[in-house]
Amino acid sequence: MRLKGKVAVVTGAQQGIGEAIACACAREGADVVINWLDDEARANRVAERVREHSVRGVLVQGDVSAPDDIARMIDAADALGGVDVMVNNAAIFPRVPLLEMTGDDWDAVHRINLRGSFLGLQAAARRMVAHGRGGVILNFSSRAAFVGSPDGVHYVAAKAGVLGLTRAAALELAPHRIRVNTIAPGLVDTAQPRFGMTEEEIEAAARSNPQGRIAQPEDIAGVALFLASDEASHMTGQTLHVNGGEVLT
Repeated sequence: MRLKGKVAVVTGAQQGIGEAIACACAREGADVVINWLDDEARANRVAERVREHSVRGVLVQGDVSAPDDIARMIDAADALGGVDVMVNNAAIFPRVPLLEMTGDDWDAVHRINLRGSFLGLQAAARRMVAHGRGGVILNFSSRAAFVGSPDGVHYVAAKAGVLGLTRAAALELAPHRIRVNTIAPGLVDTAQPRFGMTEEEIEAAARSNPQGRIAQPEDIAGVALFLASDEASHMTGQTLHVNGGEVLT
């Protein structure tokens, strides 16, 4: 098992990509801190799935933009042995046309998507440095950071910021044996796109994809496992695209 004996913290893990990553980490032997925000019943089901793999799964409710909540997640990891893998997955994407966007709309998205990633990265890195055994931090950007997205100027800008955060942090943390990488998914079959797209639009996007489908959460989780494992031991500051060929770099 690739993560046996490790402790992973996954933000935004009550559903979607975060849920898939939490369960994948557990399957590979990691104890998991499962951050959730507003659906306790769903979060409990994720914890049950994690524990089916004979590992520990701890639920921590919290807002990733709040330093105290992030600290509680890292403290929960310390109780399990200390954070080895930090997955900054939590994000929001409320669609708003550019000409109607307010400063509050902008701030809300940047607060979760960029500030939240920074706070999670910083808190985890501090503990990793203190523990002295290195670690892995995974951030989440998006295909949208490279090609744009309708009604998503705030989201695109925040996800582009995550790219810069990853690269700069990777250089600073490399001497501490902490690797920092980004995953940039395309359209994924989760609740998120359904807040701005109809089922017909999602089906059309799938047909237009070079592979003829959109990603499943497990597609993203597989890449996260690779980056979290020793198989990616010489990778840091990188962005891995998971979009079925929609963005070619």
